Amino acid sequence: MTSSTPSVSPLRQRMLDDMRMRKLSPKTQIGYIRSVRQFAAYLKRSPDTATAEELRLYQLYMIDRGTSAVSINNALSGLKFLFEHTLDHPELMRKMQSVPVPHKLPVVLSRDEVARLLAASGNLKHRTALSVAYGAGLRVSEVCALKVSDIDSQRMALRIEQGKGSKDRYAMLSPVLLEQLRNWWRHAHAQGKMREGGWLFPGQDPINPLSMRQLNRAIHAAADAAEIDKRVTMHTLRHSFATHLLEQKVDIRVIQVLLGHRKLDTTARYVQVATDLLREVISPLEALPPR
Repeated sequence: MTSSTPSVSPLRQRMLDDMRMRKLSPKTQIGYIRSVRQFAAYLKRSPDTATAEELRLYQLYMIDRGTSAVSINNALSGLKFLFEHTLDHPELMRKMQSVPVPHKLPVVLSRDEVARLLAASGNLKHRTALSVAYGAGLRVSEVCALKVSDIDSQRMALRIEQGKGSKDRYAMLSPVLLEQLRNWWRHAHAQGKMREGGWLFPGQDPINPLSMRQLNRAIHAAADAAEIDKRVTMHTLRHSFATHLLEQKVDIRVIQVLLGHRKLDTTARYVQVATDLLREVISPLEALPPR
């Protein structure tokens, strides 16, 4: 009995090559291919035969189905790459319009809620990883990708290699977090769970890092155990880190660097959820003369 590998169409292979040539991230490539595959399913034929009007109707189809604004824009990005770069027909996308994404304020935990969340995580590895996410403001992917060698105790910094946007940066390392990392290292090293120079948070097989899915499950379990009545994700800890620094009067441009944001506008949204700052503002109503 022989097994056969499904063949890849010439169009898909050309698009894969074009994305690889531009060094798009694997996640972006998967998303673009998914967008083209879904459009082909709607069209019921190869997408390279589509017309501008069929593309316009496809966007209306997504809207009528109640597709979210983020999903529509992601679909348009994938199709735009196909028609502009792979097929060299940018004019076919002229009737396609990105849609505005509703602005939502991030969920932020109070300091007490963060303390309860960390205390409720019974697993030392998970508790330390969550502490890193909050204490350094890291993304879940950045926490999982940390290696032991990324800890710079001399400069009190964590080296983040190839974070979002394929950028290296340094994140802050507080004395409390450093001590927690040392405790975790001693525990993992004594049990033979950590390889020399390997992942800071190894998975069940130390060759591989702790997965983002495992860490997401861990924070959901900790939030439930701590009885936190908010929608908590790993990114909630990053939101809380930024907001709490703002409330501590840390310069917003410093926070921008620590978070690895390219634009200050992205960091500035935390001003809207920094309630300690809002409480310090005196309402003009207070300044009205008595009557």
